[in-house]
Amino acid sequence: MSRGLHLATYLLAFDTRAQSLQDRTRAGFLLRAAALAELAHRGAAVEGGAGKVQVVSADPTGDRVLDALLAELDDRSRTWKAWIRRSRDDTLEAVEEQLAVLGVMTMADRNPYGPVAPHRTVTMDDPREALDLQLRVAELVRGSGPVGQAPYGDAVLAALAAHGHLRLVLTRHDRKAHAGRIRALTDRLADRTPGLARAVAGLNMTMIAGQGGAGGG
Repeated sequence: MSRGLHLATYLLAFDTRAQSLQDRTRAGFLLRAAALAELAHRGAAVEGGAGKVQVVSADPTGDRVLDALLAELDDRSRTWKAWIRRSRDDTLEAVEEQLAVLGVMTMADRNPYGPVAPHRTVTMDDPREALDLQLRVAELVRGSGPVGQAPYGDAVLAALAAHGHLRLVLTRHDRKAHAGRIRALTDRLADRTPGLARAVAGLNMTMIAGQGGAGGG
């Protein structure tokens, strides 16, 4: 995968027809989980005692989103689930800024004299990357090939799409019909970070709790 998991997850959650995220609050949770998975995959963060996240290397990654998250992780010991719930809006805005710098999307300038808007309008000029990614992840879940041969990044994105209830990618029927395959894809995270795998598997309940009981299908 050419992009980090946090950037790819934004594309996965982006509705190209509506030119907006499927659910902005939901995307914040998913991006935090994806960024944590990216740091774990790079070996910068590991699972220590009692399932707490431990920073192995705080060296700059060259990615502003990941570097900001590393600084957070290095400041206090928390579980994967706790880190997924924290600073979600900041991570979401940072990912949008990074995608804008990369030329993937255009963000409308804020009006310093206008009313405070919850977020800026974004436009994805070429939706093919997002659409291709959504299709690839959906086909991975619906397919029959060995899960162990799937790229780690694709497996993580499939787990996030399934447990994050991204209807753009997987329907409720898909999640039920391919539950065993989704578990196997999620288990790819458990090889080195079992606590992160559990946190991803429980994402929808975490989202419901974080939104005061408002769930998604």
